[in-house]
Amino acid sequence: MNDNQSLIEVDTLNSKQEEKYRRIIEASIEIIATKGLDKTSISDIVKRAGIAQGTFYLYFSSKNALIPAIAEHLLQQLFDKIRERTKESSSFWGTLQSVIDVTFEVTEAYKEVLILCYSGLAFYHSFEKWESIYLPYYEWFESELKKAIEKGEVIKDIPTETNIRMIVNVIEQAAEGLYFSNDKERKYSTEQIKKDVYVFIKRALT
Repeated sequence: MNDNQSLIEVDTLNSKQEEKYRRIIEASIEIIATKGLDKTSISDIVKRAGIAQGTFYLYFSSKNALIPAIAEHLLQQLFDKIRERTKESSSFWGTLQSVIDVTFEVTEAYKEVLILCYSGLAFYHSFEKWESIYLPYYEWFESELKKAIEKGEVIKDIPTETNIRMIVNVIEQAAEGLYFSNDKERKYSTEQIKKDVYVFIKRALT
């Protein structure tokens, strides 16, 4: 184990441990979003989380070890919001629109932290870690695509696994291009970009 690894598997936590773990992650996100990782101290995090400093080290060996845990937490928030937004959806296209809307909302809300996660996972961890974090999301979205194929909403004989990854990438890159940029004079509105992404994906699948 090195200084960039979490010390505890989340799946093994009891309820009290899970609550402390969640408080550490949420406090880290709040502080890093405003101060950045370099200027955030572990003292800042534990003070905001309301725990002892020694408790932090029961869960994480360093600040860098927080990065994959933060990424997983943010993706779970994204996934939870998407499932909540789409539970009444009657078509794949309604689901797609909700995925686009929520992805843009989460990217805007947590852009500074997401940039940190991307750079941190690339430097300290690996993009294979991203794949493992995204797997439940991919599997859910792929099942929705398969249902759409069965209902005749989408063309048949497409590789659903690779197509879902491409769809997610298109949506995320559009959101990141909008919110990660420092360009104050945007040529297109957020709604126009979201509409263009929706139309592009729908044309590719029909």
